[in-house]
Amino acid sequence: MEEKKSTEDPRLDNSHWSDVLVQALPYFRHWVGKTVVVKYGGNAMLNEELKSAVMKDLVLLNTIGIKVVLVHGGGPEINHMLERIGKESKFINGLRYTDNETMEIVQMVLTGKLNKDICGIILQEGGKAVGLSGVDSALLRAKKIEKDGVDLGFVGEVTQVNPEILESLLDEGFIPVVSTVALGEQGDFSRYNINADTAAAKIAVALKAEKFVQLTNVPGVLKDVNDSSSLIQRIHMQDVQSYIDDGTIAGGMIPKIECCMIARRGGVPRTHIIDGRVPHSLLIEMFSDRGIGTMIY
Repeated sequence: MEEKKSTEDPRLDNSHWSDVLVQALPYFRHWVGKTVVVKYGGNAMLNEELKSAVMKDLVLLNTIGIKVVLVHGGGPEINHMLERIGKESKFINGLRYTDNETMEIVQMVLTGKLNKDICGIILQEGGKAVGLSGVDSALLRAKKIEKDGVDLGFVGEVTQVNPEILESLLDEGFIPVVSTVALGEQGDFSRYNINADTAAAKIAVALKAEKFVQLTNVPGVLKDVNDSSSLIQRIHMQDVQSYIDDGTIAGGMIPKIECCMIARRGGVPRTHIIDGRVPHSLLIEMFSDRGIGTMIY
């Protein structure tokens, strides 16, 4: 029989492992009992190995007593389903035009498929997860968006977060998994498609979270988008506009930064944009002094 080779890095002997654990201990102590909101999407959601790594991270955080809320999007999956039924995806100013039929697909994919898939993986990893949408317990209420006078259909912006259901689940040791379909305001029984980044930021504010993390497809904010080593690790809020003006923060990074600003202005002490393509990037960010990605402070 062929001898099974060890996959462990030979450089990481017992003393190295013990050093890692000892260095992580102060971070464990700091985070126990605190609330962390994670926005999950992009490449980490499409790649099965990365998806498993993210769920393992969440279960570990939950196991040691950190209150974790996962908020997820699902744009690629929605696009795929629309293609299957022969319906073209239409975007206006970066926002998905959402007519009645598209809204049905959005709700079906986000709340019926992806949300339950994610919960299932967390359960397989030994965690406790409960799937919710913004409609449940009126967690998210929204009003219709009309951007630059253009009708976007059932696209909404969050006007109210009612976090009681999340607080109850967190107190019982569950990981709430939230899909961002929202209920209309009082008297409006429509469902609205909500930007998941913005919803996550507002949920973090409502929960008085200690940390808001966006898992993305990039290392963070880069001085040179073609050079991953040009990562800017820390950006003060007052410097954000200058980075936008000089083009350092541009394109799809602008709304992600704006979500960090929403969270910071709402009282969340730490906001981060980190690379979801790096396995266990969430643990590296939380339990080491190395950090990863860009922090807005």
